[in-house]
Order: sequence, then structure tokens, then C-alpha cells
Amino acid sequence: MMGPAHSLSGAAAWLGVGAAATAAGYAMPWPVLVVGALICAGAALAPDLDHKSATISRAFGPVSKALCEIVDKLSYAVYKATKSAGDPRRTGGHRTLTHTWVWAALVGGGCSFAAVNGGRWAVLAILFVHLVLAVEGLLWRAARVSSDILVWLLGATSAWILAGVLDKPGNGADWLFDAPGQEYMWLGLPIVLGALVHDIGDALTVSGCPILWPIPIGRKRWYPLGPPKAMRFRAGSWVELKVLMPLFMILGGVGGAAALNFI
Repeated sequence: MMGPAHSLSGAAAWLGVGAAATAAGYAMPWPVLVVGALICAGAALAPDLDHKSATISRAFGPVSKALCEIVDKLSYAVYKATKSAGDPRRTGGHRTLTHTWVWAALVGGGCSFAAVNGGRWAVLAILFVHLVLAVEGLLWRAARVSSDILVWLLGATSAWILAGVLDKPGNGADWLFDAPGQEYMWLGLPIVLGALVHDIGDALTVSGCPILWPIPIGRKRWYPLGPPKAMRFRAGSWVELKVLMPLFMILGGVGGAAALNFI
């Protein structure tokens, strides 16, 4: 899928988690619901770090472009080193390593570790990166015509303000993980969810997605999971734009309302 659809699906997924958490008795404070939805929207773009033309490659100027080059080469190297006899030849790393549950778990776990052990600046850095990506995905038309510096300033200012809100007692810094020293451990959850939602979205497209790597399926270790081919669509097609994106908006609205006990 394209960047805006990925971000919308990520936000909707976290709002759905908020509804489920409320139903299970672990209601999210509204700042956790809002910040988590924005982080998840940003994280839903991150697996495309292996694609030099993806939205994320433009998000942080030369830094993100160089990082995409590195991740593409790393993903390709991992693919070549671990592919089975049934896996096809490739010339690049797109939709390989960063499109797996392993990558999602490592990145989400790493961000939780950094948030707990790195102090306030680590939390601010995680928020900044994902809020910039959320702007690039959710407000992509405005972001395309705006200056990168303005988008970065918006991300930095929002990160500072939202971290201050979360820090207030009862606002969610210790949501779900409430033992001393576990503040902000939950930040990894929307990051994992965003990556997995991205992978599921890509699995619906023509090429499928190797979400389960390194678990072999048949003769392939990089098996491209997806529905029957007749049910798949091309990225950017009318199915994505006219059906899935409105559906994500509706589901996100319903999930958010349920999470806040409005319905």
C-alpha cells in the first residue's frame, strides 16, 4: 500500500486496541490513546526503510535517504544469506527483512528499552521521529508542499508538548507497566503494531509479504503471504483509495469513541 493508507491503518489499529483495552479493564488515558495512534501511524511507514522512493526516505532529508540505502543493502544481504531453494532471485532488499515479524519485534523492543533506560531525551527522540512520520503519512498533501524544516519543527514541538502531558500523574506515562522505572515501556507497543499493520497491508497487494520469516513454508523461507491472488490489488489502486482508506477512517473513529466510552 501507499504511505497515507499505511498511516491511516496504523492509527485505526491503535484506536482499535484502545477500544479492546477499555473493554478488558485496562482503559487508556486519553493522552496514551492519542499519542499511541500518532506513533502507530508513523511506525506504519517505517518498514519501507528498505525502499529508496518511499515516503520515509524523504522524511528526514539526506539522513533518511542514506539510511534507506543502508537498510536496503542490509536486507538484501540477509535475504541472500537465508533464502531457500524455492525463493526467487532478487536485485534489492525491498519487502524482505523490514517486512517481517522479527523486525517489528526488534524495533519495538529496542524503542521500549531506550524509553525506559535512556531518560527523557530518548522518549523525546522516539516521539519526534514517529510524529514526523505521522505528519508525512496522515497530512501528506500538506507535507509535500511544505518545507521539511517546518515539518521537523512541528514534530519537535508536538513531541515536547505531548511528553509534558504524558508526564503528568494519571496521564499515562506508566500505563500498563506501572512498576517503578517502567515509565514509557508501552511506547514499543504501537511501534510493533504499526510495523505489523504495514506488513498485513502489503500482504493484500499483488506481491504479498514475507511476514513469517524465518519460518519456512513449503520450499520458501521468504514466503509472500497474502489472500488468494484474485482478492489482491495493486498499490495505489482504487481499492486502496476508495475502499480501504475510508474504511480505516470509519474503523478508527469507532475505535476511538469506544476507547473513550462514548459508545
